[in-house]
Amino acid sequence: MTVAPATVPAVEGFFDAATHTVTYLVADPATGAAAIIDPVLDFDPASGRTSTASLERVLARIAERGLTLERVLETHAHADHLTGADEIRARTGAPIGIGARITEVQKVFGVLFEAHDVTADGVVFDSLYADGARFTLGALPVEVMHTPGHTPACVSYHIGDAVFTGDTLFMPDYGTARCDFPGGDARTLYRSIQRILALPPGTRVFVGHDYLPEGRSGFRWETTVAAQASDNVHIGGGRTEDAFVALREARDGTLTVPSLILPSLQINIRAGALPPAEASGKRFLKLPLNAI
Repeated sequence: MTVAPATVPAVEGFFDAATHTVTYLVADPATGAAAIIDPVLDFDPASGRTSTASLERVLARIAERGLTLERVLETHAHADHLTGADEIRARTGAPIGIGARITEVQKVFGVLFEAHDVTADGVVFDSLYADGARFTLGALPVEVMHTPGHTPACVSYHIGDAVFTGDTLFMPDYGTARCDFPGGDARTLYRSIQRILALPPGTRVFVGHDYLPEGRSGFRWETTVAAQASDNVHIGGGRTEDAFVALREARDGTLTVPSLILPSLQINIRAGALPPAEASGKRFLKLPLNAI
């Protein structure tokens, strides 16, 4: 099948080795309209310092190509890296979009961190996308797919002939997202993935992380729906829902807590903004003891 050029976004991935995260710059070749998906704010946990080197790379590329940044899109509230969404919004004015059920995540973690400035209404984001929400990026059609299971708020962005799955799917030789975070559910994840696998087989799939599984020497983040359906080690080859749930839950029982989960979630439920300053002018992240 020939894909019309008008539905083929130009995609660049920016890999952050510290968190194994891929940030995407997605652009409409016809108009130069662009979006950034899942930007990273660099964080050194030893010193407590943030920096913007990862953001600078993406913003420099936008300037180099003469693109117009229209949106920052989050696939979910990440537990493994701080988002740079708020920093990008402050610099460029680009609005931040995320799945509408982010409010559920804000409610849980706002309480955990006693983050009294966080309201569970998503107002720190500019757009809360329901399942099936549609908009355009230049001339490119965009559909938001609610794909929960990893978290209740996860969404995938179907942009032209490409889909950006965040943590829902990884490369076929690595598998799928963990489901043991609050609101996660393996059975729900299975059903979300079936929606992605129902897209045309040639649809390009861009994943949110790559952890370089044994036997592969180079990082990768692009595959296809057909490859996921046939080769994904967790869900490919027609694996049944019950078999997937058993595999996923057993694997989740062996996983450790992500090293940046506590700082990441405090920032990410605020759309990337730092916590409010104390009377001294300093800002603090909280470390709740024996709480997770």
